[in-house]
Amino acid sequence: MRRRLPRSAALPAAAALLLLSAAPATADSTYPTTPIPQPANPGQAPISAPIGPQPLGQAVGDAGTALGIIRLLPNAVPTNTILPGFGQTLPKQSALEAGMGLSSASANSDAYLSYEKAVAQASPFGLSIGGNAPQTPGSVVQTALPDNPQPVSGGLNAPSNPLLNVGLLNGSAHARWSQTLGPCVDTIADASTSVASLSLLNVVPSMPNLGLDALKPKLDPTSLASGFDLTKGLQSLGGLLQGGGQTAADGNGSLLSLPNTLSSRSQVTLVDIPGSKNKAVQSTSTLQAADIEILKGTPLALSVKVVSQPTLKVTSTGDAKTSKVEYTAPVLSIEAGGKVLYTLDATHPTKDVPIGLPLKPLSDQFGKLKDLPVVGGLLAPLDGPVQQVGTTAGTVLDLGVLRLSIAGLDQKSANMTTPFAGFQLGASARMFDLQLLPTTKLKSLLPDDQAKNLPSSLAQLSLGEQVARAYAPTGGVVCGTASTPPPAGGEAPKGPVKNLAYTGGAYDTVPLFWTGTAMLLLGVVMVAAMPGGRRRPLAIAVEEKPFKPSPRPRE
Repeated sequence: MRRRLPRSAALPAAAALLLLSAAPATADSTYPTTPIPQPANPGQAPISAPIGPQPLGQAVGDAGTALGIIRLLPNAVPTNTILPGFGQTLPKQSALEAGMGLSSASANSDAYLSYEKAVAQASPFGLSIGGNAPQTPGSVVQTALPDNPQPVSGGLNAPSNPLLNVGLLNGSAHARWSQTLGPCVDTIADASTSVASLSLLNVVPSMPNLGLDALKPKLDPTSLASGFDLTKGLQSLGGLLQGGGQTAADGNGSLLSLPNTLSSRSQVTLVDIPGSKNKAVQSTSTLQAADIEILKGTPLALSVKVVSQPTLKVTSTGDAKTSKVEYTAPVLSIEAGGKVLYTLDATHPTKDVPIGLPLKPLSDQFGKLKDLPVVGGLLAPLDGPVQQVGTTAGTVLDLGVLRLSIAGLDQKSANMTTPFAGFQLGASARMFDLQLLPTTKLKSLLPDDQAKNLPSSLAQLSLGEQVARAYAPTGGVVCGTASTPPPAGGEAPKGPVKNLAYTGGAYDTVPLFWTGTAMLLLGVVMVAAMPGGRRRPLAIAVEEKPFKPSPRPRE
């Protein structure tokens, strides 16, 4: 059974999705929840305090994982803020970010609304345009309080779009919170997503869609290799991508695709602290991936084998000395035709694969070529298998670079005082990054009006983006129950409040209402009970006098 997320919980849920594209926690980080309302006037009554036993434990944490994210023109749009001049100090946003298979789990003991204590969400799709990210429908969400003994799960429907094609998506969300022990439960928040297949980017919309005719002023067609033509334009990378604005279901003609299952899981839980009865806050992001295909369906396809699965785990004990970040870096093997070309690991995290237009010396050496660019020194003759070029100097005109990388671990920490004194630790990482970077030679080919607007990066595809943050009070999370603190006057509360609060005029509204009602009823009874008699009509005597004419005046 699905539970629709309340409107008032849209803010923390959307903030959890934004964690996937945000930097780790900093010293001035805040966890967005519904703000605590304050009295408008100093004389107003304070907010009512909770009644009954309350949990002692305070814990804040969140974890987010994205199966795949597309960024067009990254770091190209300035960040807008309500504070004048402050946006200039913040990193720039992407023109467009589209993510799929998002799972997020968050816990916040100091949230004002009860169902913001724990939130778990699995979303099929997320979108951000110029840094603005609306809440997307179709998610599986669970919130606490009240507690949820069982998770909620179901299929997710990703909307059709020209940038990615998503197979069958499934999501699960489980949020727990104890009425008396607070975060001291088995797992506070747990969310997971899985996708059967995925293909990303069959066209590069941020690339100028120019063909051979537009490039002729700066490119001699006779200098290109025999058999190659550029009529398909640059947006399809000279014919490597399918184009047409719709990705194929099998991933053919896409820049990046995953034919097998890819799954993610985000968790926030409490763990034991050695030598202490208190608990630490732990946020964990894990990924399970199989093969990754680059330029599938072309003779120049590359296959990425995931040898080691990445795991990001952040643990905060409330003390900087014992808090830690544990990251298992992935190991990726890039192959072509069953032969290992490169290996990406912690020692060698990046590899550039150039894409270029084949020039005439290549056709002179290998014969007539297929109308495909050269990728990483691999070219496709019209007759025969794919060939490896020893050196591309003087034989290939650079079109761009595919930068393959495993994003290194980025972590930050801070001592916090609000909402409680403690230590916060955050980290982020990505399993696999593919960036399409234009080169200076590409700018030299384009017309002047196109070259000056060409950014440094055209597109970025990320698989397995992970973010985790944990924030615990000094000494760790205390698991226990405390009685409700007494009011300011020192008198302990005695059960439910019988009368309503006094207003600013210092009178009790409820007794005043019933007193007026009683007086009104008493008046009605008194009027009804008085003896009545027939009243005589009031007679008015009129004396009749004979008419006498007025005397005429003497003349």
